[in-house]
Amino acid sequence: QVQLVESGGGSVQPGGSLRLSCAASGIKLFTIYTMAWYRQAPGKQRELVASITSGETTNYADYVKGRFTISRDNAKNTVFLQMNNLKPEDTAVYYCNIGGFAWGQGTQVTVSS
Repeated sequence: QVQLVESGGGSVQPGGSLRLSCAASGIKLFTIYTMAWYRQAPGKQRELVASITSGETTNYADYVKGRFTISRDNAKNTVFLQMNNLKPEDTAVYYCNIGGFAWGQGTQVTVSS
């Protein structure tokens, strides 16, 4: 059974940084899957933030380009999301997704002064 566990969320002031991690277990050949981070703010639909393919091609939503960086460590079955220059509108629950078929439980990110 595939399990994704996110960590690294928290509360920061505008302009601050956080690094999210998502560790996958119960899956073989982690390296072949596209990994992605999504987020969902209260009252809004879940939206794609960033993704990284098996070949480490990355894709970002326009509103995080230049501020967020997605990366992966295949040896540790882990994907990261480095978030810099955070804004109040980045406040949301952030979810990890593997291959489009499994989700983590989410981690809360709150940006507020």
